[in-house]
Amino acid sequence: MIGADLSGKRVLVTGASSGIGLATVEIFARNGASVALNHLPDDPRGPAEVQRLADEGRAVIALPGDVSRAGDAEAMVAAGIHALGGLDVLVNNAGTSGTTVPIAFEDLDAMTEDFWQTILATNLIGPYRCARAAAESLKKSRGAIVNTASVAGLGRRGSSIAYSASKAGLINLTRSLARALAPEIRVNAVAPGLVETAWTKPWPEARKAATVERTMLGRMARPEDIAETIFFLGAGAAYITGETLTVDGGAM
Repeated sequence: MIGADLSGKRVLVTGASSGIGLATVEIFARNGASVALNHLPDDPRGPAEVQRLADEGRAVIALPGDVSRAGDAEAMVAAGIHALGGLDVLVNNAGTSGTTVPIAFEDLDAMTEDFWQTILATNLIGPYRCARAAAESLKKSRGAIVNTASVAGLGRRGSSIAYSASKAGLINLTRSLARALAPEIRVNAVAPGLVETAWTKPWPEARKAATVERTMLGRMARPEDIAETIFFLGAGAAYITGETLTVDGGAM
């Protein structure tokens, strides 16, 4: 696991009560940063994880808020910046598949207007809201934004057409924000392959096995694998911006 001295650095991670988000909070906090852990207001896991990390001596605060809601996302980011005293890294990790099991691309009727709106509001518009709200503070610190995209946004089959489209949009948004916010702020994304999380746990075992068989490293990713890449792009990688780094174990 890579590391760096991040004493005095301030980080906000959205969607961080479990999985990749929580692993990202942990790696930044373990390396000395003060971290705001964003979670949905009604998710008890967020405060519980903050307490656990505080008991371990980590500088982590709870930051409730829903990035899919206009106004709520901006207020959450503002509260985080105020509590941390500024911001150096924003990790836009909050996302949703909108479903517990994959929806066949051929099943167009399953992807209703409400389904599309839920996916896009969280996975695409949410990161934009947070980036816009954080831009002023990040410019002052010459900081970084890291977005959690997906290989589904690169043309591979995702959990639904809507999910794949939202992640493709996020990859494009990453490049566009990098242009808009340069040179003060670097903006990059990670595109994970199949990851062992509560999100993918109920997926059909045959589907997961087939993916692993096509992976050079012969296993699913762990949240820590993705968090380490986010850490690299947020804490280092000083001359990388506008890029999407695929983290899929060498899928063939």
